[in-house]
Amino acid sequence: MSESTGNELAAGTRRFVAVAGLVAALAGIAILVWPTHVWKVITVIIAIYAIIAGIVYIVVGATGKDIGVGGRIGHILLGVLYVVAGCFAFGQLNATAAFLAIFVAIMIGIMWVMEGFVSLFVVSKGESSPWTIVFAIISILAGLTLVSSPLWGAVFLWWLLGISLIVLGLLNAFRALFSKKKA
Repeated sequence: MSESTGNELAAGTRRFVAVAGLVAALAGIAILVWPTHVWKVITVIIAIYAIIAGIVYIVVGATGKDIGVGGRIGHILLGVLYVVAGCFAFGQLNATAAFLAIFVAIMIGIMWVMEGFVSLFVVSKGESSPWTIVFAIISILAGLTLVSSPLWGAVFLWWLLGISLIVLGLLNAFRALFSKKKA
């Protein structure tokens, strides 16, 4: 690769990182300014995906000659379920968005609790046992907090995501725009 091609690649990469950083920062601002609207947009995207996936499953079930009768029936039933779920999400957008936020918070809480216990199970295998124990305790407590209060946990995680996107996005953009070019 020639030096000019390398410089062009580096410049293109910096531009991409700068734009991606600004987009992330704008997404973070949107989350903080319009939190419920952004959740609704995410819910709409998931609902559209469900309907499209359902249609694909139905088509595969209706036309798939080599998957057998059980496979065809299963694909059609799964497709109908996806379409119904997607339509329900559109019909009950606020309720579905709220359910989705609480569901995500509970799942993250469960994962944090599990991660804490897994860390405790392997504490004797590592060299940094005190740090592993501290991590495990914090992970378990944070997870239990999310599971016991999923609505507040969802709000907190949403705000944390918005703030993180703004800070990290702007830092990435500034880093890309003002980095020294290597000669």
